[in-house]
Amino acid sequence: MEIVNSNSASLSNYEVLKHLQKIKESKIKHGGQLATITYETLHYLEEAQCKNQTAESIAACIKDLEPFNLNKSEKLMLVNTPPTTALEIQLMIEESEDRLTEEQVQQILNILVQHFPHIAPAKQDDNQEEEEEEENSD
Repeated sequence: MEIVNSNSASLSNYEVLKHLQKIKESKIKHGGQLATITYETLHYLEEAQCKNQTAESIAACIKDLEPFNLNKSEKLMLVNTPPTTALEIQLMIEESEDRLTEEQVQQILNILVQHFPHIAPAKQDDNQEEEEEEENSD
């Protein structure tokens, strides 16, 4: 295998999907393990959330996430597997409890839903809904 460009960068699932689709359409035949890896990866990504993303939606999402001082890998995780709950954000963003307020976490979730409408925000559990109803009735 030949190294075309020695610069390294992290690619989003969307970028990998588009690249593999180009390879598939180009009719260039790769033999053996490379063909299997390409096929399996393409099959996986065609069923993943990235199939509904666009380059524009990803770029706009990354731009809207700038005020939160997230590093590149955190942004990449948010794009590749958009979280739907605060708990998922805690798992993706290092020391999120110290770096983000609850309001900021909710803003991040809203940004992700805005740019990736195919993700459905998780419903709150019944106890939390009851507490909010009680607060609203007071």
